[in-house]
Amino acid sequence: MLIVEASASDLEDVLAVSRVAFEGEDVPTLVRGLMDDPSARPLLSLIAVDGGRTMGHALFSAARVEAEEDSASAVILGPLAVVPEAQRKGVGGLLLEAGCRRLGESGIELVFLAGDPGYYSRHGFEPAHRHGFLPPFPVTPEEAWMVRALTPDALGLAAGEVICADALNKAEHWRE
Repeated sequence: MLIVEASASDLEDVLAVSRVAFEGEDVPTLVRGLMDDPSARPLLSLIAVDGGRTMGHALFSAARVEAEEDSASAVILGPLAVVPEAQRKGVGGLLLEAGCRRLGESGIELVFLAGDPGYYSRHGFEPAHRHGFLPPFPVTPEEAWMVRALTPDALGLAAGEVICADALNKAEHWRE
């Protein structure tokens, strides 16, 4: 399995992965919107390729913490999509870890997401509300709003509401 940055020529494959992973057009529409959204930059878009076929996609978009004092550099992961036949085989974890490694190397301190606590806690994520981070929209259950620190002291740098890219800043993207 090869994890590489997606290029513009990979867009249709990326959208196809989202379409089958999430059954419909809502997530592919969000992906396209984030790719075109200047407020989502810097953007990291990674694909998992096996035998020339795109098996998964992870999209990390710019975010910021609206803090009273100190700030931390941040991104939001979403969506993370894997084609059904490759699910439960570690593809999502490979994409997640490759993304966090690259983001950490680039100076990003925090990664946020709304997702399954059982899955993401295995990858170093923990409930963000414990550290004073609020999601752009309510997330249920509260533990599904998660954060992972990419630097040792990042969780103590700031707290407050997380501001996401314009394309993601709609309540329908935050419902389960």
